[in-house]
Amino acid sequence: MKKNSELVIDDKTINLTHVDKILFPENNISKGDLIEYYQKIAKTMLPYVEDHPVMMQRFLQGIQGEGFYQKDAGDYFPEWVERVPIKKLEGGHNNFVVVKNAATLAYLAEQDCITLHAWLSRVDRPNDPDMLIFDLDPSDSGFEQVRQAAIALHNILSEVGISPLIKTTGSRGLHVIVRLDRSADFEHSRSFAQNIAILVVKQNSEHLTIEQRKDKRKGRVFIDTMRNNYGQTAVAAYSVRALPGAPIAAPLDWEELKNPRINPQSFTIQNIFRRLSVKGDPWQKSWRQTTSLDGPNKKLSRYKSIG
Repeated sequence: MKKNSELVIDDKTINLTHVDKILFPENNISKGDLIEYYQKIAKTMLPYVEDHPVMMQRFLQGIQGEGFYQKDAGDYFPEWVERVPIKKLEGGHNNFVVVKNAATLAYLAEQDCITLHAWLSRVDRPNDPDMLIFDLDPSDSGFEQVRQAAIALHNILSEVGISPLIKTTGSRGLHVIVRLDRSADFEHSRSFAQNIAILVVKQNSEHLTIEQRKDKRKGRVFIDTMRNNYGQTAVAAYSVRALPGAPIAAPLDWEELKNPRINPQSFTIQNIFRRLSVKGDPWQKSWRQTTSLDGPNKKLSRYKSIG
C-alpha cells in the first residue's frame, strides 16, 4: 500500500495518508496493515455490524499513545459514509456512523480507528435490542474460570430454550450472546440477563459474581449484564483490539472452549484469515436465528432459586 495514495473500493475513493505509520510497535503493524485487514475481513464482518450504530475507538499515535472514543461522524467524513442521528438520553443526538460496506470499514481504519464498538440495537428501532450480552470479566483467576463461567451460562440458557453464541473479546474475557427477535425492549432483555446471571452465580458463588465493585469480587469472574442498556456498546465481532499483537474479537463455536490453548487473544490480524480458511466463520449459519424471550422467561420463572 503506497504512502499518500488512493484506495478505491466499489467506486468509493479513500485518500490514504501515513499508511506506514506504526500502530502496534511490538509487532510492526502499520496503519496500512490495519486498512488492509478491515478491507479483507469486510465480507465476514459486515453481517455483525450492519444497521448498528458504531462508536469508534481511535489511536492517532498508535496503541502506545492516548486513544479516544468518538461517537459522532466527523464533518469531513465522505458523504458515502452513512450516518444516522440517534437520540441521547440526556437530550440532543449523536450522528453515529453505520457501517454498510467494506469502504466504510477501510475509511475508519484510515482515520486510525482500531476498534469498533457496536450498539446492541439497530438504527431503525434503537430501543429494541437484537442481542443481549453477558460480558465475562476475570479478576485475578485467569482464563479457566472464565471458560467455566461461559459453559455454566450455556447450560442454563440451553435449559430455557436458547442457543447462545460465544466470542472472545480480544482482551481479557468472553462474550456470551443471545440473538433476539426485537420483541423485547432493553428493560426486559436486561431483566432476563440479570435473572440468568443471578441463577448462575447462586449455583457457583465460589467462582462467579455479579458484584460490580472490584474490591468485592474476591478473585471471582464478574458476569456483567449492564451492557444491555440503551446506548451501551460491545466490541464488534472481528474488530481489532488496541493491544500488542493486534488481537481480534473472534467468534467461536462451543466445542472450542474445550481446547486449553484457546484464550481471549488467540486470534489476531496475523492468523485470523488462516483460521477462516480452515474453519470458516463459526457464526455464519446461526447469526440470523433469533429468539423471543417470552418462552425462556416462563421457563426461567420455574427456578425457585431466583430472588
